[in-house]
Amino acid sequence: MSDWEARNGQELARLQRTLREVEDASASLEQATEEAVSKNRLVAATVNASGELVELKFNTQSYRDMAPVELASAVKDVINRARGQMAGRVEALYQPFTPEGVAMDELMKGTFNIRDLFRGLGAEPPPR
Repeated sequence: MSDWEARNGQELARLQRTLREVEDASASLEQATEEAVSKNRLVAATVNASGELVELKFNTQSYRDMAPVELASAVKDVINRARGQMAGRVEALYQPFTPEGVAMDELMKGTFNIRDLFRGLGAEPPPR
């Protein structure tokens, strides 16, 4: 077996290992949820790995005495905190698979610019 064939086999095995790890990471998120609870424990929001609201709970009847703006603010806050917690969890889970020079938070927000990555590598980005 030549050196090239040996290196090729090693890289193929590494790629297969990485793909299994990514599949395991993805599977672990299928049923994952994150919950945030308001400071006064009045409202709780649960989101799934996609950041979708899957449950909104009012733990007491106190919300009836709240001003609509105050209640809306509390609901919005717990939903956003739960989404932020989940985003952090997803980012931490996939960070080991992210190439050097790629910011995971930019990927998740959709603001990552692949052309900047090419330029950073000293290569001309592909035409649009």
